[in-house]
Amino acid sequence: MADCTFEKHIREFETYLGANRGLSGNTLKSYRTDVLDCLTYLESQGIEALDEITIDDLRGWMGQRSPSHARSSMARGVVAVRCFFSWGYEHGIIRTNPASALKTPKIADTLPTVLSEDQAERLMDREDETAAQSPDDPKALRDAAILELLYATGIRVAELVGLDIADVDFSNRTVKVTGKGNKQRVVPFGLPAAHAVEAWLKHGRPSVLESCSGMQRTDGDADDAMRALFLGMRGRRLDQRMARRVVHDAARRAGVPDVGPHALRHSAATHLLDGGADLREVQEMLGHSSLKTTQRYTHVSIEQLAARYRQAFPRA
Repeated sequence: MADCTFEKHIREFETYLGANRGLSGNTLKSYRTDVLDCLTYLESQGIEALDEITIDDLRGWMGQRSPSHARSSMARGVVAVRCFFSWGYEHGIIRTNPASALKTPKIADTLPTVLSEDQAERLMDREDETAAQSPDDPKALRDAAILELLYATGIRVAELVGLDIADVDFSNRTVKVTGKGNKQRVVPFGLPAAHAVEAWLKHGRPSVLESCSGMQRTDGDADDAMRALFLGMRGRRLDQRMARRVVHDAARRAGVPDVGPHALRHSAATHLLDGGADLREVQEMLGHSSLKTTQRYTHVSIEQLAARYRQAFPRA
């Protein structure tokens, strides 16, 4: 794939996205992978120039790709390819845009997985008790703070690991979050999260830094660690993989369904709406650009209500 004839155009497209679209590093990587996959396939079919590509060629790429890819991955790939050809047309690289009529595969509107309020409370209580019983264990303090903050704010795992200490305002109990497209928002959190994060900052985080003081790190890593709210046990900023493991391990210990950070985000949104929160307030808190995305959680609440009704009224 690295020898693709169209590599120069892909690099130019990637540079354009990075400079003008404000996409995250992961999204840029996904766009590049999908476009490269498409153009490499077309090259294997004998196409040597972008202007030779037709809508039928692109549909052929989709057809050979679909058996091994989920619909969500296919949809993402189509968005990336459409964006690439739109860029090429707007910049005079191609005379026509063959992807303008390329349709995105329909994705089934599956409801997000959520914990019940009782399960969420059990998960939080289990971690808080562990931290209280192990006040000298920095990992226990950190994990409790991670769980409480994720559930209290509904932030994404990428947003959590990107937090700096300076982003937390304990006087107002808010956290400044940098979301998709580098958009910032301020999200409130409650007392349990405040107490857990304060315990981590006061007792857990200094202990981690002290134990890692002799490790060799670049100046950049050291500076980043000094700013980061959450650290790994080796003194570097916590990464997403480790944050996900923290949540999965905590769910197992608490005996609740196996969930990750995104399920906690879904759970927070659903429980807020169940408690009477305004839909637009939840939209703002979660950083959704579209109210339609937030409305999915109202369907979750309705489904849970129906399930409770069926349980309470067997003849319903």
